[in-house]
Amino acid sequence: MSWIHTINYKEAKGPLKKLYDRIKGPYRTIDNVLTIHSLRPHTLSGHMALYKSVLHHSENTLPKWYLEALGIFTSHLNNCTYCFEHHLAGLSRLWRDNEKTQSFKDAVLRDHVKTFFEPKWNAGFQYAKNLTLDPQNLNEQDIVPLRNVGFTDGEILEINQVVSYFNYVNRSVVGLGVNLKGDVLGLSPNDSDDPNNWNHN
Repeated sequence: MSWIHTINYKEAKGPLKKLYDRIKGPYRTIDNVLTIHSLRPHTLSGHMALYKSVLHHSENTLPKWYLEALGIFTSHLNNCTYCFEHHLAGLSRLWRDNEKTQSFKDAVLRDHVKTFFEPKWNAGFQYAKNLTLDPQNLNEQDIVPLRNVGFTDGEILEINQVVSYFNYVNRSVVGLGVNLKGDVLGLSPNDSDDPNNWNHN
């Protein structure tokens, strides 16, 4: 499901098989975004450690739905349909509100996110847009609006790390032609209290 050869769960051996056993979802499914690392398992391990830390960690203080929403927005800016659809499904699972999820999707696609959220959350989306589309022109003044609406510096770091992570994974996916074929959308390692639990459920 990509432009390079990948190794599926049944074919995996050794360290790769052990990693797959840690991250597998229902029926031993492995998301295509993860199988693209199969020829270099050490990068899969690094990817999962980063992903779990920035999006699914109990020491993050921003709501998980907000971090997911930032990732969806960033994926849209990068034209990464794979991550957009996966994380939109994950957001829907968090909200348990299909109508709200659809409204958010429409707002993103129409570039109307500011009409969907209150001003505090919108400041993070503007920062995400600047970091994704115009990073070379960022300066310290771009942090000021985040502080002005009440984000702590630790929360600003969380926003920065989520947006930076999605820029990384969007480019991995788009650059290797990863598609959604065979994936179960919206699964994630949700046990935030255990950073070593990478199981997708």
